[in-house]
Amino acid sequence: MRGAFGIDPGWGITPVRIVMGLIFVVAGYTKLAVTGLPAVTAAFAKYAIPLPGIAALLIAVLELVGGLLLLGGFGTRLLGVLFTCEFIVTTFWVKVRHLGWIDARLDLMILAGAFLLVLAGPGRAALDNQRRFS
Repeated sequence: MRGAFGIDPGWGITPVRIVMGLIFVVAGYTKLAVTGLPAVTAAFAKYAIPLPGIAALLIAVLELVGGLLLLGGFGTRLLGVLFTCEFIVTTFWVKVRHLGWIDARLDLMILAGAFLLVLAGPGRAALDNQRRFS
């Protein structure tokens, strides 16, 4: 299927996936190695995230490992579902509820990107569709 200018629309999804992967790798690494899990756990507890110590570790690992997988386009739809769930919580439970809509803009955009990956898949240049890559 060709879109505008005769280009497969899947090529437009690829940079969204790659940029999201980069964002998540940096966020996960920051939670694990820079900020540290105790600080992340405290923040999760402040925003009433259930089981904040477990949630902090799971989210940090999801972001780091999931971000790396997104970079290559592996497991994209499943990761899209997981990141959609994460960003429903961060957007509406944390940002909108405590800080307002203005501070939720980036989270809302990441939520939309994660949902795009669920619906549209990884784009053209991805391990998920290596047999169809051309």
